[in-house]
Amino acid sequence: MSTVPLLCVVGATGTGKTAAALALAQAVGGAVVNFDSRQVYAGLGIVTAQPTADEQAVCPHFLYGYVPVAQPVRAGAFAEEILQAAQTVWSQGLVPILVGGTGLYLRSLLDGLAPIPEIDPAVRTELLAQCAAQGSPTLYARLRDIDPEYALKIHPNDPQRICRALEVYAATGHTLTYWHQHTARPQGLQACKIGIAAELAALTPRLQTRIQHMLDQGALEEVERAYALCPDRSAPGFSGIGCPELLAVLLDNLPLPEAVLQWQRSTRAYAKRQLTWFRKDTDIAWFDGADHSGMVSVARTFLASYM
Repeated sequence: MSTVPLLCVVGATGTGKTAAALALAQAVGGAVVNFDSRQVYAGLGIVTAQPTADEQAVCPHFLYGYVPVAQPVRAGAFAEEILQAAQTVWSQGLVPILVGGTGLYLRSLLDGLAPIPEIDPAVRTELLAQCAAQGSPTLYARLRDIDPEYALKIHPNDPQRICRALEVYAATGHTLTYWHQHTARPQGLQACKIGIAAELAALTPRLQTRIQHMLDQGALEEVERAYALCPDRSAPGFSGIGCPELLAVLLDNLPLPEAVLQWQRSTRAYAKRQLTWFRKDTDIAWFDGADHSGMVSVARTFLASYM
């Protein structure tokens, strides 16, 4: 297999990854491939900050808004889709530009996929039922005892990842940490990681403005339409930040201002976790969000031996 060069635009939510990716795509002749776990969901384009129709018209885009709300996204399977999309883009004479804030999915692609065997869906069904009855923090405490290393990487209120980790242990007798240590690195990929730098204090007001913009664009109405098609607030697509808060407005009569405050707090906490995750990656070249020319220069240098 020939080598596929990847430009990977990473960073916390709200830092300007979409604008940077479009600038890179126009400069080097690229196509954008999503690796964000929330932006895959159909019917939730506003609340998950998917590129707009105008933005997607700038260059080809892949893996946005195509997964039903009721369908979970597995890191391994999604990484395979990202790989296939990147190979397709490269075969068409374009540069694959991977964009997102879900570091786990990018790592799954670049560092290898854990060879976890197929698991009986009944195991997950039982765990999800337990989660609904007992709450995510209770199952998180169980996971922390079983696999403390992986538990540190996820949030106590992330039922999808908590149940996934517990189902893997229940079905295989091994933790996710164990499986992640037994991966085979994919062949034929070379990545240039471009990070959008940000400090949390400066990013926080931008995130608040971003949330208000989502509401102005119709985020509440969007979630209402999505829920009408999938009336299950525990559906995987509704686990992303913004959806639980807006569903509480629609279903529990939570005042919108209180929901917005919760949404802001959750978004800030998520951005903090993202910043922590990506800062540990010494392979990332960091840029100010407005320094598109610097990003393009690094990208062109990286691509020179492949074009």
